[in-house]
Amino acid sequence: MKSMPVVEAHGARIPILGLGTWDLRGRTCVRMVEEALKLGYRHFDTAQIYENEAEVGEALRASRIKRADVFVTTKVWHTNFHAGELERSVEESMARLKLPYVDLLLLHWPNPAVPLKETINALCKMKARGFTRHVGVSNFTVKLLDEAVKLSPEPIVNDQIELHPFVDAAKVIAACKRHAIAVTAYSPIARGRVQGERTLENIGKAHGKSAAQVSLRFLVQQGIIVIPRTSKPERLKENAAIFDFALTGPEMK
Repeated sequence: MKSMPVVEAHGARIPILGLGTWDLRGRTCVRMVEEALKLGYRHFDTAQIYENEAEVGEALRASRIKRADVFVTTKVWHTNFHAGELERSVEESMARLKLPYVDLLLLHWPNPAVPLKETINALCKMKARGFTRHVGVSNFTVKLLDEAVKLSPEPIVNDQIELHPFVDAAKVIAACKRHAIAVTAYSPIARGRVQGERTLENIGKAHGKSAAQVSLRFLVQQGIIVIPRTSKPERLKENAAIFDFALTGPEMK
């Protein structure tokens, strides 16, 4: 893979393609991260709730690739949003990952039961303590994004949302642009539902690509980061082969 394009936001340089690890467990998770690294992936997304931080960390350490050359994201689960719980859970995440820091620490889902100010301040404290280089959110609406930006003493660099050709998130994307926040798309191939969709298949045929590759290209062409998850090594290669073609204006539409 040639050098990976990056998306920049408030000093963060996030590779535009990463491996999502949701639902990857045990040796399968280790093997997929190792395979992705061999193919040139340098962005890996995990979370406390995925129960695979240890495996992601193990594969990254075994690769001997310099820590600074890989971008790692993890997320705090919404039941850990009170200040003391958030700090403890992040310390536990770091102990599992066995990495000196993560590049991006996200709040996984909104939790209206805990004041956002308390959670954001605790999140930023994790940055001050050196556990993470950058902070962000996931699944935040426009209203919550605006509130988080206002409350946060540190720049919010990312909102990770479900995004693929079947989802219209134009308002959230516009809000992110307004705040210079990067957008990361999880489930960017709609958990496989793009396969067989006629419009995507037809566009793919014109480029010698699959519907999944068209779906990923549609997002990266908008400057959106994609983190497709797969448990098949051959899919890793397919998902990475999206930088040698471009969709036309009518195809994008």
